Amino acid sequence: MTERSTDKALSKDAPRRFQALLDLANPTRFLSLSSTILPWMTALTVLLLLTGLYMVWFAPEDYQQGLTVKIMFIHVPFAWLSMMCYTVMTIAALGTLVWRHPLADVSAKAAAPLGAMFTALALVTGSLWGKPMWGTWWVWDARLTSVFILFLMYLGIIALTRAMDDQAKAARAAAVLTLVGFINIPIIKFSVDWWNTLHQPASVLRMEGPAMPPSMLYPLLVMALAMTMLFFTLHLMAMRNEIFSRRIAAMRKIAARNAERENRKPAGEAA
Repeated sequence: MTERSTDKALSKDAPRRFQALLDLANPTRFLSLSSTILPWMTALTVLLLLTGLYMVWFAPEDYQQGLTVKIMFIHVPFAWLSMMCYTVMTIAALGTLVWRHPLADVSAKAAAPLGAMFTALALVTGSLWGKPMWGTWWVWDARLTSVFILFLMYLGIIALTRAMDDQAKAARAAAVLTLVGFINIPIIKFSVDWWNTLHQPASVLRMEGPAMPPSMLYPLLVMALAMTMLFFTLHLMAMRNEIFSRRIAAMRKIAARNAERENRKPAGEAA
């Protein structure tokens, strides 16, 4: 087969692959696919969590922080998920405003409470870790302040989506707010480089390589992977619940309209 014929074959397959992606946008197809993969995702999440906790249990103590350093193995994944969840919501916001994807606003609405939860856990575990290290529960440095703003952004998006009865308008308004708030994500990431904060610079993703020993790096990576799988598993479950709740709401509206029409019929016509 020549190179030209190969290019033609690939160009013919491209619309089919694109159509396959569009088929997944159908809520019914999504529910069918998610019901198949959810048990596997749940099992993998549990396996990774158990493996990670086992590795954390046998991870060495720090010569300065002692056992307190083990808070890092849950605090860092929580902080990572707080930003990753908002990034997922930003992609969903683009899907709502640009591509009009049917499941985009479902994904964003399902992810917002999870992001708020992981951000709150990051703040709480950070305070527990910071008290013995810094001598205080909280300081208004750049990293902590920007993460707290992220938490408020999550709460604002949740409140906005629940304040409007029209789901389409609520989805568009929340998508705009999400896109505007995404500017805070790089601020959180690079705040330790741009300003003088109590947080140490990045010690895992560095050009020079990780700055921590393998005995601490590997448990941290496994816990980060486990928490990431936990997020996607919970997110998939939340999306399914949102689809079901919308279908129930639509059925109730239809039933209410039918009941109203029956009540408006004259007595002789109804008989």
